[in-house]
Amino acid sequence: QVQLVESGGGLVQAGGSLRLSCAASGLTFSSFVMGWFRQAPGKEREFVAAISWSVTSTYYADSVKGRFTISGDNAKNTMYLQMNSLKPEDTAVYYCGATLGGGYYYPEAYHYWGQGTQVAVSS
Repeated sequence: QVQLVESGGGLVQAGGSLRLSCAASGLTFSSFVMGWFRQAPGKEREFVAAISWSVTSTYYADSVKGRFTISGDNAKNTMYLQMNSLKPEDTAVYYCGATLGGGYYYPEAYHYWGQGTQVAVSS
């Protein structure tokens, strides 16, 4: 049974940093593309970043490029999202997901999701 568990969310002031973690069980990281998405109240789930271990590539939304860094530890089956220079518009519930196929940018391409972790950035 696949399980993804996010942690590390919280309340931070604008300009601050947080590191989110996504611990996976029941799957092998190297077989999947892993992604981070976020969803603010009243908005659709949007792509934040993704990592493909098989081709050692990372992908970012323009809105977070240069501020967020996605990484992972295959030995621990854990993915991370280091978020720096946070802005109030980064406030959302952050979800990690796993997909076997392409289309890492689209939430409907993902087969598995975590329960989410809340990030709130105050101005």
